[in-house]
Amino acid sequence: MLNLLDLCIKMRPMNYFRSSFIFTFIGLVIAAYIGYSSGHGMQALIETIFITSVLAVLEVSLSFDNAIVNAIVLKKMTPLWRHRFLTWGMIIAVFGMRLVFPVAIVSVVGELNPWEALNLAIFKPKDYAEMMMSAHIQISAFGGAFLLLVGLKYFYDENKNQHWIKVIEKPFSIMGRFEAIEIALTLIALLIVETFLPEVSKMKFMIAGIWGIIVYVLVDGLGTWLEFSGEQKNDINRASAGMFLYLEVLDASFSFDGVIGAFAITQNLFIIMIGLSIGAFFVRSLTIYFVEKNTLKQFAYLEHGAFYAILVLALMMLVDPFLHVPEWITGLLGAVFIVLSFIWSVKFAPPEEKA
Repeated sequence: MLNLLDLCIKMRPMNYFRSSFIFTFIGLVIAAYIGYSSGHGMQALIETIFITSVLAVLEVSLSFDNAIVNAIVLKKMTPLWRHRFLTWGMIIAVFGMRLVFPVAIVSVVGELNPWEALNLAIFKPKDYAEMMMSAHIQISAFGGAFLLLVGLKYFYDENKNQHWIKVIEKPFSIMGRFEAIEIALTLIALLIVETFLPEVSKMKFMIAGIWGIIVYVLVDGLGTWLEFSGEQKNDINRASAGMFLYLEVLDASFSFDGVIGAFAITQNLFIIMIGLSIGAFFVRSLTIYFVEKNTLKQFAYLEHGAFYAILVLALMMLVDPFLHVPEWITGLLGAVFIVLSFIWSVKFAPPEEKA
């Protein structure tokens, strides 16, 4: 049976996005029905379609760099685990992170069982949104700490010899000789942000941030353990399982900002799920495209731009509890780094890096 990537090889470029367009059509039809059935007629239908589309664009803008990082990791995985990421991972992304995760947060924060939290989302969306937003400090700290480690580890790598912004990256690469420097810097960042928070929020922020660090270390360590604990010295099948887990946690961290930002646009859980899931589908399609077209090899600095964008998102999440930056600005800043890295790759990359 052909897996998804084998199938994509036989397709023309636009067909990489065929499933995303099909899901978009289905999602917008469902969203239109939800809007129309609210009792406000055609106006509500049009507004709901517009809001769903905005959420989809928001998700893509915040997660474009995620697609690039996914492609970097996916390239190292076995075909079986690539297929699982593009199937199981998609189910987890759509239903797990865009539906179950928000309900689970409200369930914990409001000390409700999951069914009560779901009923609250359906019948009392305003109360549900307030409970969801009340946990934004912990969500920002956890996601920000995890993503900051992802970005820092890329630049603090003594074996990294390809640099885009050399004046920044070369010294960082040298400093990578200090073991676990990225963990120390993340802890420092948490301590700095914590000083700006009110007393009642400091402990919540620090605990959540430390859990973000713990989860990163566990996932990263598990991947290394799986890779080197098989019968062979370098067991690619076990390593792929660890990479799959890493990508799922990474996707969750990226989705935090989108889920929280979505509540500023609408309080309807199902519209949020549909809009963000449409965006998630396009991110997966971009991932497949990047892998099969070998985009990262053709554009040498695109990977660098993605990790700069991750650092921007991480910092915006960490400062969000006391200085909220609109999600569209965060997405725009990330896009600027990616576009600039693309232009640099086309115009200024040495011939051997463009090959």
